[in-house]
This record gives sequence, C-alpha cells and structure tokens, in this order.
Amino acid sequence: MERKYWVPALERAHAVLHAIARSPSKLKLTDLTQETGINKSTMFSLLQTMEELDWVRKEPGDRYSLGSTFAALGNAYFSSFHIVDRFMAEAAETVEAVGETVQLARLERHEIVYMAKKEAPSPVRLLSEPGSRMPAYCTAMGKVLLSALEPAALRDLFERVELKPLTPNTIRSLEQLEGQLSQIREMGYGFDREEAVVGFRCVAAPVYDRERNAVAAVSISMLAQHWDAKRDKAVEAICRLADKLSLR
Repeated sequence: MERKYWVPALERAHAVLHAIARSPSKLKLTDLTQETGINKSTMFSLLQTMEELDWVRKEPGDRYSLGSTFAALGNAYFSSFHIVDRFMAEAAETVEAVGETVQLARLERHEIVYMAKKEAPSPVRLLSEPGSRMPAYCTAMGKVLLSALEPAALRDLFERVELKPLTPNTIRSLEQLEGQLSQIREMGYGFDREEAVVGFRCVAAPVYDRERNAVAAVSISMLAQHWDAKRDKAVEAICRLADKLSLR
C-alpha cells in the first residue's frame, strides 16, 4: 500500500491494541507510551477515544484490557469460517484416537491465528486459545501453510521478518525454513520438534478448498515424552482429519 494513503492514527491505535493484547490488565498509560513510543498526550487521546468506543477498558489500578467490542468482532470473525463448525464435529474422533489435543489455524502473513481447539483430558493445558497468534516459521501448522507459497512469495513475506528463536530448536534462517518446507511438500505434513515450546511436539496437515488452495491446517500436539510412542498414529490421524475437512 502507498504511504500517501496511510492513516497514522489507525497505525498508532493498532500498536496500542496489540500491546494491551500481549499484556492484558497489566499496562498503564505510561507503560503503553514506553511500549509503543507514542507520546503521552497522544496516548491519552487515543485511550479516551478507544474507551468511548469500548475498544479498551480501564480496570482498577488504571491498567487497560481489551473491550467487549473485540469479543463481538472475534465471534463474528470466526463464525464466518464454516470450517470451524466442521472441525469441532470431526476433531473429537481424532482426540479419542490419539489421546492428544487437536487444533485448527489459518495463516495471516507470517503468523498463524488459532481458530479452534479440541482438548484431550490432560493435566497439561495448551495456551493457544482461538484468536491467539504464533510465528508461522516455528509451528507445524504454520510451516505446512507456508509450504503452499511460491518461493518468491515466501521470500517477500519474510524480507523484513526476523526469525527469532523461541527455543534452542527454532529455525534461525530462511534457508533452514525453505529446506523444511521442501520436505513438507514431499510428505504432505509437517512437524514442530520443540521449536515453539520446549517439551511439546506437533504434527500438522493442510486443509484445502475446492481449488486445492491450503486455507487452514490442523495439528496434534503432545508432550515430547509421548512422541516416540504416538508419532505414527498421530501422523495418520491428522492426515485423515485434514482430508475430511478439505472440500472436493
């Protein structure tokens, strides 16, 4: 987009909302100015306006959280994806077959957005709630969806994105990522080998629309200590679920 059409006020509001989303009920006005680099008087005006619109809510201690507007928008956003309903109907069988949590996500630029989750009974709970985001390059679902991009599009996407390591196993270069994506194209599924969270491994497969575009991905996540015993069963189960959700 040409910068002459850019609206700086919206960009500042975007930065404020993302800062609050990362640290809900923790940041005061002064914290937000430090977090975003927006000066205090502008921040005051932004927060006053966003409070009136119910984009943000001031809580005790003058700390901010997201307002109820985003709950309504989030519900409307996810209700537009019929795949969520089909996922919730089909995923229970996969959870029962493998005994592990199953998730659904879509790609938005260089991140994945979690859309739905079907949890297995476990004392360890994944924090990836619907609406939350993770870097695509270090997640099984993200890499599966990135593998559908043309090489030039992939390089354009990551031209200004730093591949920050989340764990000692995280991919650190675009060349490493391209090598993994090539393997994923051959296999039809991809792995996260403790690249996003230490102690957790995942396998993911793509969900296709009628034109054979990868529109989402599904994954099975588990503790690393379960991986050797369940890997083959998880690969088979997640590919079967992805096939059921794909349109023909």
